[in-house]
Formats: sequence, C-alpha cells, structure tokens
Amino acid sequence: MNKTIKTIIWIVVIILVVWLVASLSMKKFSRESSEAIKIGFTAPLTGDMANTGENAKAAVEIALDEINQAGGVLGKKLEVVYEDDACSGAAGANAASKLVNTDKVSAILGGMCSSSTLAEAPIAQAAGVTELAFCSTSPSITQSGDYIFRDVPSDFFQANYAAEYLMKNGKKNVALLTTKDDWGDGLNKAFENAFTKAGGTIVLNDSFDPQAKDLKAQFVKIKVKNPDAVYFVGYTDNSIAGLKQAHDLGIKAQFLGADSWDDTKTWQELGTLGDGAMYTVIGTNSSDAFKAKMKAKLGKDDIVYCSNYAYDGLKILANAINLAGSTDRVAIKDAMYQTNYTGGVSAREIKFDANGDPTSAMYIVKVVKDGKATELTQ
Repeated sequence: MNKTIKTIIWIVVIILVVWLVASLSMKKFSRESSEAIKIGFTAPLTGDMANTGENAKAAVEIALDEINQAGGVLGKKLEVVYEDDACSGAAGANAASKLVNTDKVSAILGGMCSSSTLAEAPIAQAAGVTELAFCSTSPSITQSGDYIFRDVPSDFFQANYAAEYLMKNGKKNVALLTTKDDWGDGLNKAFENAFTKAGGTIVLNDSFDPQAKDLKAQFVKIKVKNPDAVYFVGYTDNSIAGLKQAHDLGIKAQFLGADSWDDTKTWQELGTLGDGAMYTVIGTNSSDAFKAKMKAKLGKDDIVYCSNYAYDGLKILANAINLAGSTDRVAIKDAMYQTNYTGGVSAREIKFDANGDPTSAMYIVKVVKDGKATELTQ
C-alpha cells in the first residue's frame, strides 16, 4: 500500500470520526432542547387536608395549561411532577428527596402545610433547589434558607390580626386551643404575645395532637373558664369534631379559627351547627375568569384560598426561570429575589424580602351561615 492510499484512508477515517461525534452531539442537543422543564409540586393529596390539597392541585393544573399555551418556559414545555406530602414532615421529606434526586426538578412548589414544608426545606436548601411554599405560614419558615420562599405571609401577621379583631370587638378573655405542630405552635405563641400586649387575658392555653378527633376534655376545661371567645386552631377533621363537641357541651363563646377553616368541607359537614363561627384568612384577588376555570375543573364552586396562591406560585416560578434565562439553580434563586409579580389571583402584588417572605399581607374575617363562609363586612 503506497503512501498516498494510506493518507486517503486516514483522511476518510478522520472525517467519519468527526461526522460521528457531530451527529451524536446534535442528537444530544436535540434531545436536551426538547426536554420539558420540570417543577415539583407537594401537597396533601390524601388524609385530613386532602380536599384543600386537591383543590390547589386543580389550580396548578390550570396555571400549567396557561403557561404551556403561551409558549412554555424558555421555549420548552413545562411539566409538573405531583407528590403527596400528606401534610406531614416524614412524607414531605420523602417527596422532596424524590423530586430533587430522582426527578431532577428545577424548582418545587410546596408544601402546603408548615410541617411538611419545614421538613422539605433542608433538602431543597442543601441541593440548591428553589422551593416556593404556597400555603405554609409558620414563622419558622422565615429562617429556612436563601433558597426557600413563600408567597403567603407569616402567621405573625395572622395572629396579630386575630388578636386585634377580638379585642376590637370586646372579647377580652380568650381560651386558646391549638394543634400541637409547627403551624399551631407558631400561631399559639404569636397570638398569646399579641393578645396580652393589647391588654387581653388568656384564660386557658391548651393544645391537642394533630390527629386527635376527641377534644371533649379540652372543651370541658374551656367551659369552666367561661371565656368571651375561643381561638381554635385546628385542621379540617379535628375542627369538625371539636366544634360538634363544643356545641354538645353548650359552649356559647364566640369561636374564631385560622386559615385552615377555609376548607369548604368543614362547613358542609357541620351545616347550621357551624353558624356564627368565624375565622381569619389571607385575602385574595380572585377574578371571575379564575373562578370559572376552577368551577369547570372541579365541577363545583369550591375555591380554597391556598389554591389562589398555588396558581400564582407556579407562574412566579415559571417567570423566575424565564428571568434567569436558564435552569441554573443559583440563577433561579437570584431571579426570585427580583420578582415583582402583579395581576395574579392571590395578592395584588408579590415581592420577596431578604428572607424569602412576601413584603405585605392582607387578612379578612369570614363568618359561617347555613354551611357557607362569606367575608364579613366590617
């Protein structure tokens, strides 16, 4: 074989190698450019708070459709990976670990319950994955790390609002009964501080297990104290059971609950027995269009306020990824701090402070009549 033929063979081999490498690279680029951008979603889809979690999931599905119909994120389809955190720390940690390590999500929307969010946050923080809690209000979340955000305000605001409302309406002697977990403990401490500073008296401070359904012993003690009002902080099932037991005991005090009472299941099951109960809840900016879409999705009029913040939460994360210009984790986190989200169905404007908390808060009081809760005109 002469030198010329050898040279030609080597040139052909080099060309083939270059073509093969280029072909593989193009295939990889094509595959990567067509892959969807994933965002994880965690909420209780089973258990006590499942009605609220499923309601929020429906809102996220609406937001997802709107985002993809508008061109997706960075020119790619957005995909949401849904995980059930059962409103518990253990399930939340498992959900976050799967989303971060197996699904390789670019961000997480969740959790809904404070206990699950506080378990998920260290996992997201360690991995450098932005997490936006859409309904978790425990004050402890504020210090969870620079990758952890929420679009609902801390319970410091809610507790202060509740304390101010009761004092303004002449309820100066209050019994305090709260679920024994991160959310309930946060509200308990914040309410007690705010109420006593305003000159009120806590005649009894008691708590119960989040899974408890028998609260008769606590309400017997409350009846003996004869308070002007009972600040009762519980989840759906124990609130239903507790209010029934308080009614059976003949307690006539004004009942004031917190935002978990916005679950329509509570008042549907209690019917007229729940009449007169009140609760504080974060205000929303619901539009007729959003209400119509939720009704079409659920087959009924049933919007829990968490759903408004879940809907806006997905759009906030999508906007942050677009602003970052990539799925780089640090860039997404930095873009969140630059967020100025307006025109949503939750708050009129959402910005985040240095701790990832919203910079403003607006609360309202709802009152129950005939199995339905409506905003109280003050």
